[in-house]
Amino acid sequence: MSGSTKIDINSLHAIVLRDTENEAIQEIDPNLYTLISNFIGKLKREEYDNIEAKIKENLVNIITNLTSLLLNIRLEKAKSSENLDFSNLLDEEKFVLDGEEEIRERTEMILSATLNGRSKFLESISQNHKTKSIVLRFLKEVEQIVGTDLKKYGPFKTEDIATLPYENAHVLIAKNMAMKVRLED
Repeated sequence: MSGSTKIDINSLHAIVLRDTENEAIQEIDPNLYTLISNFIGKLKREEYDNIEAKIKENLVNIITNLTSLLLNIRLEKAKSSENLDFSNLLDEEKFVLDGEEEIRERTEMILSATLNGRSKFLESISQNHKTKSIVLRFLKEVEQIVGTDLKKYGPFKTEDIATLPYENAHVLIAKNMAMKVRLED
């Protein structure tokens, strides 16, 4: 199904419908999510007044809902399939599933170490996690803080980027003072 270079609401609806009506993951254009992203980006850049602006807003909402539905349906099929054929999964879907596989592996690792008396391994994991750093982008000004590693960090201004210890970073994220920066972006 590659070769398609354009997406619209009707073709997206047809794709979602086809994947909904079939148990297997359907073959779709490998660039579908990029096409949708480009389509939504183009719509959002267009400026309209009055009723046209409302129509555009509703169109973006419908496309967003259809895309979320499609992604969730395809991921759910992949997770529940015993012998999954990866050939019909898109790269973005494989990316999500890789993260879930990592969770399963880590869970098994902790359980195995616990049940097999490998306390040194558990201590090592715990220590590595405590010293793990996270890159943050600050959303608000933050005064100087002392990290869990006893080093001083800051002060920070809005939009500053810094690397902080895991526990400190999560406190700031939970308080909506900073957000995690993903280096893959």
